[in-house]
Amino acid sequence: MDFTRRRMSAVRKRKVVLLGSTGSIGCSTLKVAARLADRIEIVGLAAGENIERLAAQARETGVREVAIHDASKETALRERLPPGVRVRVGPEGLMELATLAEADIVLVAIVGTAGLQPALAAIEAGHDLAIASKEILVMAGEIITTAAARHGVKLLPVDSEHNAIFQCLEGHCGGAEEVSRLILTASGGPFRKLPAADLAQVTPAQALQHPTWQMGPKITIDSATMINKGLEMIEARWLFGIGMERIAVLVHPQSIVHSMVEFRDGSVLAQLSRTDMCFPIQYALTWPDRVAGGLEAPDFAALGSLEFEEPRHEDFPALELARQAGLAGGTLPAVFNAANEVAVEAFRAGRLSFPGIWHCVAAVMAAHEVQPSGSLDAVVAADHRARVAATGFCGGA
Repeated sequence: MDFTRRRMSAVRKRKVVLLGSTGSIGCSTLKVAARLADRIEIVGLAAGENIERLAAQARETGVREVAIHDASKETALRERLPPGVRVRVGPEGLMELATLAEADIVLVAIVGTAGLQPALAAIEAGHDLAIASKEILVMAGEIITTAAARHGVKLLPVDSEHNAIFQCLEGHCGGAEEVSRLILTASGGPFRKLPAADLAQVTPAQALQHPTWQMGPKITIDSATMINKGLEMIEARWLFGIGMERIAVLVHPQSIVHSMVEFRDGSVLAQLSRTDMCFPIQYALTWPDRVAGGLEAPDFAALGSLEFEEPRHEDFPALELARQAGLAGGTLPAVFNAANEVAVEAFRAGRLSFPGIWHCVAAVMAAHEVQPSGSLDAVVAADHRARVAATGFCGGA
């Protein structure tokens, strides 16, 4: 990855297509765009099924292009939109929006696998890609990074951890050779100090009570199991060209240090900011510039201290499962991701215990015969097989 900065010769509005506009990342993105209206223009919005919020966002932003993934909601959405707004529908609609000729950058914040093909289409259309959906790089990191290099587009991380590493690496012309380790920080989730014997009694309501971040339900539960951090390890491997053996996780309950880079000379650089996703979103959309957007720096005197500790690897084995998937490569990361998605839904539905989430993932991974991941068809097929296997493990049809 090229870590050097390139400064724009003149400030102009960056035209953004936002896929996943009604989720937590999407809503934060629209806050950033509203604060930086002289720099950011939203030209397209897409959502899964929340037509009320999507219509309200269309009115607020004045966009003329929207897409709804759930085709059954098309008529109801049209009734709620201002005149002149074009509606695109289904997976094809997301692809069309991702390739809008006027766009400069496409921010993908779609939960699950639905964002993968639109992301690839955006790259092939020559648009820079801001990545908030973990599945894109976990499932198809080789495909995405190869396509980005071929088309000369930039992959800009939106996750706070990867955005932090991106910032720490800027200006280091030696690239990956200068790096000893990438250190991803983790809050530890709501069960950081819960005895291992009590994990089997954890309820979905308890797992949704994150101590520092306000996020969607899927990612919040992933944070509680530490699978979220495992997914981030695999993402980091592709974003920064660093082997899995050089990617570490450190628990940091205050969530102020968003990640760190340890260099071969023993120096460590860290990126710090308040727990607000507007920080990484803003930097991804305004890069390579830093601009004032109404966000406040941390008050270190008020914080008093910052804590760090090793993860409880034996009690939360998701990190080791992720490392196994990342080291094996091929289709195994896609299987890791797909099995987890099914298991999380089963847990939320009361069909699976909390530890059952990682037991399901481990079982499905163990039964999978790893294939090369150089084609999208291979990745999608592995994803499908993993979902079938995970559904069977969870007692589904």
